[in-house]
Amino acid sequence: MNLLHRKKHLEPGTKRVLVPFTRGGLDQSVLDAAIRIARAEEATLVPAYLIVTPYEFALDAPMSQQVAAAMPLLEAVENAALKAGVPVDARVESGRTPIHGLKRLWGVENFDRIIVPAPQGGPGFTPKDLLWILMHAPAETVLLRPHTNGESPAASDETLGAKVETA
Repeated sequence: MNLLHRKKHLEPGTKRVLVPFTRGGLDQSVLDAAIRIARAEEATLVPAYLIVTPYEFALDAPMSQQVAAAMPLLEAVENAALKAGVPVDARVESGRTPIHGLKRLWGVENFDRIIVPAPQGGPGFTPKDLLWILMHAPAETVLLRPHTNGESPAASDETLGAKVETA
């Protein structure tokens, strides 16, 4: 086989960038920014879908419907990151609330940076969740507000790279 045509294998970075999301999806502008940050830091992107398990079920009960919703989202994140040359290590974590799921994830894994999508009035983290995350996150945390129609998209690679290096 010709070595020039072999698919480039992505080695996981020693740094890990967590992007937790829940209840439906991850805004494309937040995903794009997370990928640029992970690439600039030569880090592994860790998208984590947080499943909320109702109290009437055991905490580790199979939530097949929620897992079925999470898998295509995680695959889309993985495909976008791999196209950008960023290694991915996806996770699914359950909890009674999104915060409980984050606590469980933080209890077993370490992250160098956490990128959290800010709420837009739909599903996802609430303002109260964001405040808790900012107060208790075990790593540097960035809140990203998804851009809405009429707003300019996220910063370019060059601009973001400069901000990451000087931060």
